[in-house]
Amino acid sequence: MSRPRIAVTTSQRSGWRVYPLIKFNLWLVGGHAERWGAGRPADLDKVDGLIIGGGDDISPDLYGGQLGISARLDPARDALERHLAQEAYARNIPVLGICRGSQMLNVALGGTLDQDAFASFPDAKFIKTILPKRTVCVDAGSTLDRVCGTQPMKVNALHTQAVDKLGDGLRVAARDEAGMIQAIERNRDPFCLGVQWHPEHLFYAHRQRAIFRALVVAAKARAEACAQSPAVNEDAAAQT
Repeated sequence: MSRPRIAVTTSQRSGWRVYPLIKFNLWLVGGHAERWGAGRPADLDKVDGLIIGGGDDISPDLYGGQLGISARLDPARDALERHLAQEAYARNIPVLGICRGSQMLNVALGGTLDQDAFASFPDAKFIKTILPKRTVCVDAGSTLDRVCGTQPMKVNALHTQAVDKLGDGLRVAARDEAGMIQAIERNRDPFCLGVQWHPEHLFYAHRQRAIFRALVVAAKARAEACAQSPAVNEDAAAQT
């Protein structure tokens, strides 16, 4: 079959530079990217998978937090991505959340965020760089383990917030050395993973490319199943 179609949501502020990187990563592993965002067409019936990208803070109104004076909010993006995350989860559409996208997956499923994660984890040094300077430890037996293995990974982490209370149906997939949650995932198939770092900048690292490959493989499998049995789409739509 042709390359599976993967929707990619991005920030209006930084999407111009982030989207090409994600598109390149998807192309490397056999996928085709389509950029989505507030004010753009966004129809999950027309794609095989979803990436919720990084950038912007999530409004604390969505999870009962408090508005910080430095927060950069985009209510239209919040509304779009929350809806897409919930619908994709309900319809078993493969999803990858990147940084903010990981946080949005958690919030959309009823979880909360730690708005000052580095105050809660004082042993976690704040290292804001696209270079892989933070060490994360993958939980054995997780989906992320099957994709990347359990050896500690060096990643880049630009976030100041982090997952706090887990959303419904999610589990922790990785933490950093200070104990801060760095990856979450659905506790059953299909593929649904949120990583707090930016694998799109680390396309030269095979374990980071493997994350995109796992999404594309899952999206391709779903597309093939839907092509063989249109009832798959009908049943999934009926669940929403």
